[in-house]
Amino acid sequence: MRVLGIDPGSETTGWGVVEGDARRYHLVNYGTVKAASNERFAARLLKISDGLEVLLKRYAPDACAIEDAFYAVNVKTALKLGQVRGVALLAAERAGVEIAEYAPRLVKQTVVGYGAAEKHQVQEM
Repeated sequence: MRVLGIDPGSETTGWGVVEGDARRYHLVNYGTVKAASNERFAARLLKISDGLEVLLKRYAPDACAIEDAFYAVNVKTALKLGQVRGVALLAAERAGVEIAEYAPRLVKQTVVGYGAAEKHQVQEM
């Protein structure tokens, strides 16, 4: 099984592709889809959408794991992230890929063993 994981961001959306079976996965590739902060937000969404569509075609995943929304103090930030998540969900749905959504704390707990781990700790694993 091949899985494309997506970490939505309004300027930098992270992605990683893993392949394997229920017991063992190996990393295929990873990277980011970047959008400049000085671009209009709609233009950023388009760039992210286009980038994800390229990845979905290139890697042809069986499933797509998208980070779920989280609580944010800044409402504007939360709304923008929700819009980026919407773009990611739409791209995966258009590609006919099975979609799973995971809470950030659950991903960190599973990978690192600590739900409040920092991004650099997850990357080291």
